[in-house]
Amino acid sequence: MAMHTLKVDEAHDHLRLDVFLTQVLPDIPSRTFVQKLIDFGHVRVNETTVKSHHRVVTSDDIHVEIPKDFLTPQYIQPENIPLDIFYEDDYLIVVNKPRGMVVHPAQGCYTGTLVNALLHHSVKLSQVNEEMRPGIVHRLDKETSGLLLVAKDNITHTKLAKQFARREIKKKYIALVEGEIEFDEGVIDVPIGRHPRHREKKSVQFDDSAKESTTFYRVIKREKGVTLVALFPKTGRTHQLRVHMAYLKHSILGDDKYGKANSFPRLALHAQAIGFCHPQTKKYLEFSSRPPREFFSKVGL
Repeated sequence: MAMHTLKVDEAHDHLRLDVFLTQVLPDIPSRTFVQKLIDFGHVRVNETTVKSHHRVVTSDDIHVEIPKDFLTPQYIQPENIPLDIFYEDDYLIVVNKPRGMVVHPAQGCYTGTLVNALLHHSVKLSQVNEEMRPGIVHRLDKETSGLLLVAKDNITHTKLAKQFARREIKKKYIALVEGEIEFDEGVIDVPIGRHPRHREKKSVQFDDSAKESTTFYRVIKREKGVTLVALFPKTGRTHQLRVHMAYLKHSILGDDKYGKANSFPRLALHAQAIGFCHPQTKKYLEFSSRPPREFFSKVGL
């Protein structure tokens, strides 16, 4: 364990604690790392634990402990949370994630996640990812429900990740969107980058920093100002389906970032199906889940 004792000087007076530590501690990988140290109680100001936003003042004594194995899976507590397992073998799990569940722990959210549940369910998960994402090969947004692949060992994880990178994983989503889409099927092929003003959001951009993004769609049914649509992402950009449908002027119902939050009781997006080549057996596997009933009742199905 590395230990640091610091005293705040006038040059750093009234800085946020996480900003101060990011500036003065040696070999700190990121401000997020510091925030997690604070959240886990490894930082004391004048022998008192405080929050990241605490303002330090001149002559404060700061004591920092950095465990050697900090941010490894042992910092994630297994929790007995029910899981809807679609498939499981010695190498991987296909799980049906409910809406409202965060996939892995992150700042301010260290419990109640899919990873907490998986650690209770399985004796082993891959550790290819850094920090607090054991087993997680890909992710779904918190409010998106549906099928997710989880790796139990590093070889399986790496091989699945390569299939994602080569765009060999088949994914199908079902969404309810605003308005009646004109064409029965089509392709949205526009790049996605950071939103120019809202840094937590993505948007269609045509500058050098934007990344190629492609989504195919097929209308299932139109009904009174809404459309039930199947979405097939070729790429896997953050918020891709939500951004692409908003770009078409057919935002996903219930989307509080890119549409109207009060247009539906939830984000109307469900990862219905996933298909992939099993990294060990080499057999093609495909799994499909039933979308939430309220998606169909909205269009009279």
